[in-house]
Parts: sequence; structure tokens; C-alpha cells
Amino acid sequence: MATLSDQEKAVLAEANYAHLTTMNSDGSPQASVVWIDVDGDDILINTAEGRAKARNVRRNPKVAISITRMDNPFNWVGVRGTVVEVTNDGADAHIDKLAGKYLGAETYPYRADGEVRVMMRIRPDRVTSVFM
Repeated sequence: MATLSDQEKAVLAEANYAHLTTMNSDGSPQASVVWIDVDGDDILINTAEGRAKARNVRRNPKVAISITRMDNPFNWVGVRGTVVEVTNDGADAHIDKLAGKYLGAETYPYRADGEVRVMMRIRPDRVTSVFM
């Protein structure tokens, strides 16, 4: 397990967008722009049941994440990690928290009828970063 520096944690705590890469069943990569959260050294990502990233991490928990700072994209954090938990517990509250962080909204405004939210906990295996 790798640890995140305080500077790396700050990038994840800010409203910066991340690119999450998972592996499709045919071995091809699938990348998605996602909102991101940090809990200690773990990274939290929220999605909905039925989406490719949720299916992919259940089959292969290895992921890669790239996060760039909005104010300076030359400052970035890269993570290779393992999804150690996929849960619905707390996922609705978590997407509302992320909506506050990224949109300034009290609740997630894009929730579809019948949508079931999923929270993924990613444990970093390797972390790299550049700060200029």
C-alpha cells in the first residue's frame, strides 16, 4: 500500500476532476471523468449501478487514476490502486457530499429515477505526482 502526501491529499480534497481507468472484460481500458474524494489514504469514487466502471471493478479491481489541478494542470497526481470495497451503504449521502464540493448544491441534482448509487474505495498501490 502506498500513502498520499499532504500535498497529494489536498489535490484530491479540492474540486479537481479525475480520470478513472478500469479494464473492460475484453482487456481494453475504459476511462471516465469522475468526481473524487479522499478518506485518509483511500480514494472514494461514486457511480451508479449498471455503469461500466462499476461492472469493471467488480471483475478486476485494479484501476488507474489521474487528477490534475484546475488552476494548474501541470500539477497532477497519478495513482495505481486496487478497489477494496464496492458498496451501496452511504453512497447516496456521498454523492450529495460530492455535489456540494463540485456544484455547491445541497443534493445531487442529476439522480435518475430508480438509480442506485455505488461508492468505490480505492487503496493506492503506487502514487506519483508533480508540483511546479
